[in-house]
Amino acid sequence: MPEKDTTQRPQTGPADDAVARTSRHAFGARRKERIDDLAATAGRVDEAGAVDEGPGVSLIASAWRRLRRDRVFLVGLAITIVFVLVAVFAQWLAPHDPIKAYLIDKVRRQSNPVPGPEPGFPLGADDRGRDLLSRLIVGSQQTLIVAVFVTIISVIGGLVLGTLAGAVGGWVDSTVMRAVDVMLSMPSLLLAFSIAVLASKPSQWTVIIAIAVTYIPVFARLLRGTMLAQRHSDHVLAARALGVKRGAIVFRHMLPNALGPVIVQATLVLATAVIDAAALSFLGMGNPDQRQPEWGQMLGVAQEYLSSYPHLAFYPAACIIIVAFGFTLMGESLREALDPKTRR
Repeated sequence: MPEKDTTQRPQTGPADDAVARTSRHAFGARRKERIDDLAATAGRVDEAGAVDEGPGVSLIASAWRRLRRDRVFLVGLAITIVFVLVAVFAQWLAPHDPIKAYLIDKVRRQSNPVPGPEPGFPLGADDRGRDLLSRLIVGSQQTLIVAVFVTIISVIGGLVLGTLAGAVGGWVDSTVMRAVDVMLSMPSLLLAFSIAVLASKPSQWTVIIAIAVTYIPVFARLLRGTMLAQRHSDHVLAARALGVKRGAIVFRHMLPNALGPVIVQATLVLATAVIDAAALSFLGMGNPDQRQPEWGQMLGVAQEYLSSYPHLAFYPAACIIIVAFGFTLMGESLREALDPKTRR
């Protein structure tokens, strides 16, 4: 037979029960306060782990806060702004007419084919007596036009193909991506040169179209990848569950949230477009009118005098490198600011 428990337990009265209830209530209140404090500080913790007491901000505002303190971005932005201002106001900034041969009387094919610097012409003249500084300033307009139109055309083409592939899927996705893979398998400059050769007459628009076609697959693949990621996101699934039509889902929910990487890539394409346009003009695929200044064309003309007058090639090459460098710095900083995985 099991023994009975004869231990006497203390008797609790109504007062003890009230104290216990009061303790449990106080503990629950303190726990609720801690949870509320954690909820209030959630999303306001910076990269170092410190709590930010300010209100929450959007991704764009947060990126701009970092970019304002990023010296690399500020240098790239300064270079870009100076380049754009010079290109826009080139007609007023150029000290002389870039087409008129002011120093043609000083050009001697045997003794002095390229006039040197003199008062009023700080960089001298080219082999036809035209002011070199004025041609560099006005030539920036052609470079800016090519870079901007190449970026616009390639972004629009990439948006169309990428949206079709990422939103529709199926055989449309397979067809578009196979064509994109074929174009990406070829070197971009070689593909651009091949397209430019097909033109009946070289021109500035030949260069623009040839370069833009080579960058359309880049934007198409990039947008297609981001669109596929958006297809399985919570807000898209919720919109489908509510019966929202596919067109509204694509253009109101998926596409706006997929444009961030495209914008970053566009800034990088500006840099490569400047270099590719100069390369095609250097090879004779650009504007056939030798009177109109263009940096790549000036490089091609300078090859004849490279050993004796290297400054003819140095100045346009330096302009191309500096401008491309500025676009690259700005684009890389923007990518790091918008991508949480690469934030510094």
